[in-house]
Amino acid sequence: MRSQVTWHRQELDANVMHLAAQALLGEQDFSAFRAASCQSRTPMRNVQSVAVVRHGDLVLLEITANAFLHHMVRNIAGSLLAVGDRRQSIEWVAQLLSLRDRRLAAETAPATGLYLAGVEYPAIFGLPETPYGPMMLGTQPQS
Repeated sequence: MRSQVTWHRQELDANVMHLAAQALLGEQDFSAFRAASCQSRTPMRNVQSVAVVRHGDLVLLEITANAFLHHMVRNIAGSLLAVGDRRQSIEWVAQLLSLRDRRLAAETAPATGLYLAGVEYPAIFGLPETPYGPMMLGTQPQS
């Protein structure tokens, strides 16, 4: 899995990462986690769920939102890593949100290990369901 995950050399506390991540819930201004090159007209996004859990040596971050800004998840992951290895406090993520300044957040996490697990559109758009359920990058439909 060397090329499929992000490696972090320090021990991570998934529980404190999860607690810090709860500040991301709801509709908020995500300027603190927005790339400078982001072309969205608004930094407002609604995070419906966020969880950080440990599975053996792996720490998994799962975020569901109405939309994402450019590098938003990578920037959130980088800041949660700083909380998980105790460089920052649990309250720091909430502080970052309120300050709305990307320069104060942690470094952008590498793209390696981050996966788009699925996309859901409201029924009002009338898009057809896929025969295999949510499509996941890197998976093949089973025959």
